[in-house]
Parts: sequence; C-alpha cells; structure tokens
Amino acid sequence: MKEKTHPDYHKITVVMTDGTSFETRSTWGKEGATMRLDIDPKTHPAWTGVRQTVDRGGRVQRFKDRFGMTSSMGAGTKSSGAKPEAAAPGKGRVAAKKK
Repeated sequence: MKEKTHPDYHKITVVMTDGTSFETRSTWGKEGATMRLDIDPKTHPAWTGVRQTVDRGGRVQRFKDRFGMTSSMGAGTKSSGAKPEAAAPGKGRVAAKKK
C-alpha cells in the first residue's frame, strides 16, 4: 500500500446542540479538536417530527429583508404593499412600419 494516501484518523470531541458531548474518531480537524453541531438528531425535523425555523448566521433574516417579508406576515407576502406597475402603451412593442 502507498504511504500517505489516507488522511489522518484521530480522536475528536463532538458537542451536541443541548451541550452533551462524546468522543469519536474522525478525519475532521486535528487531534483533540472540538466539533460543535448546529443541528443533530435531537433537533432535526426528520427525527423530531417538529417543523422549526432555525436562523443560523442570520440567513433567515437576510432572506426576509431581501424579499420584504416580516415575521408577522405569511410566507410569500410582500410588506411594501406596492402593486406592480403596468407597462406604458407602446413600450416594449415594435412599431409597425408605414409604407
């Protein structure tokens, strides 16, 4: 077998969302590193059956700001209340040539 073809396999500590931790072996990080999970089987909807919105790093808020949604309004509604403007007559159309 060739030398140095496999990554370093070492012990790390994994910290769950509720603060519990366990030690495992992994190729992630360095020896003794700590991996903190944002989501795990205790909080993921696939295992809990509870749908929830978790704002990791402000992504949900940036989405709401970008598309003009507020938390009190339903999904798909705009907070500005502005109606789309109709195109002015003749704009975007090719005028017929006179012969």
